[in-house]
Amino acid sequence: MKRLLLATLVLAASACGRPSSSSGPATSASVTGPATTATMAKAAIGSPAPDFTLTGLDGHAVTLSSFKGKTVVLEWFNPGCPFVRKAHTVGSLKDAAARAQTQDVVWLAVNSAAPGKQGNGADANRKVAAEFGMAHPILLDDDGHVGRAYGATNTPNMYVIDPQGTLVYRGAIDNSPDGEGQSPTDGKLVNYVDEALAAVKAHQPVKVPETKAYGCGVKYASG
Repeated sequence: MKRLLLATLVLAASACGRPSSSSGPATSASVTGPATTATMAKAAIGSPAPDFTLTGLDGHAVTLSSFKGKTVVLEWFNPGCPFVRKAHTVGSLKDAAARAQTQDVVWLAVNSAAPGKQGNGADANRKVAAEFGMAHPILLDDDGHVGRAYGATNTPNMYVIDPQGTLVYRGAIDNSPDGEGQSPTDGKLVNYVDEALAAVKAHQPVKVPETKAYGCGVKYASG
């Protein structure tokens, strides 16, 4: 009886020490892109912007570092978010990318919505991109590893990267949390991204390098 009990205890201890067969391989969030979520550098004003590679709606991969020497704007995007719709149809994002691109600025939209969440899916993004007249890439970050590295909390959430690859602005597109540009908090509409781009072009520091983003929460995968 003692031998039987001892054997049972040994087998139980051995089973606890083995990984569960249900744990499976690493999730896509831990292996997608140039670095894992755990090891990818975190975005910080005044520091190099975390590099990444994401796939666009056309199936082509886009790598941030390939634009070294150019000013880059990142726009966190969700086609189902009412704030995004307002900003792109009547607010500060209407024609913003087109205007910036005439100044040789690269504009990239990033969608970190997880599968099954609002805004996910290439078809939904293509439809809204056509409606908004978006000619710049929309990059899909389904597992959210890039969004989390940048600390993106809202759609829209804006980032400006200077030609040296340094993050010089992050936050809201402007100071009008209604998304329409009709209710600026200080009585006068301030487009923070336009101001940051003007400062970079003039080789001057960005006066307001960080603001609080507003809009819908980014629809990350849980966990």
